Amino acid sequence: MLTYNNHRNNLILPEYGRNIQNMLDHCLQIEDRAERTRCARSIVDAMCILFPSQGSPAAQRRKLWDHLAIMSDFKLDVDLPFELVHPEEFSSKPEPVAIGSGQARRRIYGCLLEMMICEMAKMEPGEERDALVVLLANHMKKLQLAVNPEGVDDEKIFKDLYEMTDGVINIKPEEMHLHEFAIAPVAGKKKKKK
Repeated sequence: MLTYNNHRNNLILPEYGRNIQNMLDHCLQIEDRAERTRCARSIVDAMCILFPSQGSPAAQRRKLWDHLAIMSDFKLDVDLPFELVHPEEFSSKPEPVAIGSGQARRRIYGCLLEMMICEMAKMEPGEERDALVVLLANHMKKLQLAVNPEGVDDEKIFKDLYEMTDGVINIKPEEMHLHEFAIAPVAGKKKKKK
């Protein structure tokens, strides 16, 4: 009778496959510590064959021993050439990333673009800020065109920039012309010849 994978135990590191996991399960059941150590070394040798070294061989073997410990759920009790990774290193969670209030004044532009515009407004006037104004204004126009494909007036973009920077960036439509974006044509379906 066939045994399906969904009836078997889950693989902790599936890239090594079911056979390596079965070898490790057998190794964990060996009573003699010396024999268990020899078995674990042969499993690491097999893993080295499956995944050849891409860096230094010593670092590769250390990584494979760490993987073996992880696959055994840290129950592997053998003589090792070095100290293994500890389970506590995997139980800690990273600190959450703070991304601001989450509410954009103009949802069409999003929070990140609004934060970039605020940072741009804090910059000293000069070539760098002017180049950034052009880039951000063109990106704003592109976002507006995604919603309104009939066209967006440059004056609308400059007005939004003025309001979002609290009057720091004041551009007249006569002073700057934004890029004219063309809408990419949708590929039509071709009929197959018989």
